[in-house]
Amino acid sequence: MPSLYELSREELGSHLSGEPKYRVDQLWQGLWSESLPANEITTLPKSLREKLLTEFPPTLEIANDVETDRGATRKWVFRLSDGSTIETVLMNYDDRVTVCVSSQAGCAMGCTFCATGQAGFNRHLTVSEVVEQVMFAARTAAPRRLSNVVFMGMGEPLANYNVTVEVLRRLHEFKGMSARHLTVSTVGVAPAIKRLATEGLPLTLAVSLHAANNKTRDELIPLNKRYPLERLREACEKWIDTTGRRLSFEWALIDGVNDTDQAMDELADFALPLNAHVNLIPLNPTPGYLVMGSTLQRVMEFREGLEGQGVNVTVRSTRGRSIDAACGQLAAVTNGKRRAVTIREKA
Repeated sequence: MPSLYELSREELGSHLSGEPKYRVDQLWQGLWSESLPANEITTLPKSLREKLLTEFPPTLEIANDVETDRGATRKWVFRLSDGSTIETVLMNYDDRVTVCVSSQAGCAMGCTFCATGQAGFNRHLTVSEVVEQVMFAARTAAPRRLSNVVFMGMGEPLANYNVTVEVLRRLHEFKGMSARHLTVSTVGVAPAIKRLATEGLPLTLAVSLHAANNKTRDELIPLNKRYPLERLREACEKWIDTTGRRLSFEWALIDGVNDTDQAMDELADFALPLNAHVNLIPLNPTPGYLVMGSTLQRVMEFREGLEGQGVNVTVRSTRGRSIDAACGQLAAVTNGKRRAVTIREKA
């Protein structure tokens, strides 16, 4: 089904050609500035709202709604028009409000420690299916302002490249969000990172690194066999040189796998020449991955060891673990079996 969030202002004008011209401004203001569905934009007459709702029904239907952290973290399972499900997480902090959105129903990357990867891939999301996650979260967060959007939910954003970039542009240009408050997380689709660097969007790039030698990373992240660390480093250098923006490396600490002193030294050697920030993540439990996360003591030792080598490093605060809303835990079980996704390399 079509969505109003797929349309430009000019296209909305064409659709409302029989209405007074100011109706376009009212509709645009309601959709993008106020994050409202058409049927709740009360500056529009009721008859027009009903007409728009019939022609452009919402793309998301709530299948489940749970919260934790005393209401500060909330997760929705949304059902799409074809029955696929996705998950979206809203996180309230003292200084910001962040929504973690999905870019695909499922994921084809197959990372061994991620519940989404274990669940398999169903399909790419559309522009409206991603944008409406943001708008739903913005309405829920009110009266607080939604300040940050992170593409860290289900799916690999750079495998759904065109949709991801279009959503970023619309949030930046139509909703007025700072590009610096938009974060894209990737497991390392090297050609897409290089392409993203040329888009003119000073967003934040987070690379899920998790291992800094190819043997271990091949086991954790199958895509590394296609784009090994040497190619990933080149892509990161391109990103930094073109955008002038620092990037960050995500590192989920796994007991005995990537929390050793050797792993620490390899990470420092990879991150320091790139002046990258390292975000350590205590591994969250997933049913299909029986290896344990590092102890809190080891997490702190790992952080201190990196700091001692001059690496800029933080430890991510775990949010939403009790409702399977933390990093690596999102998995919509109604999605189909794993299917291959073609990632087209650009010259």
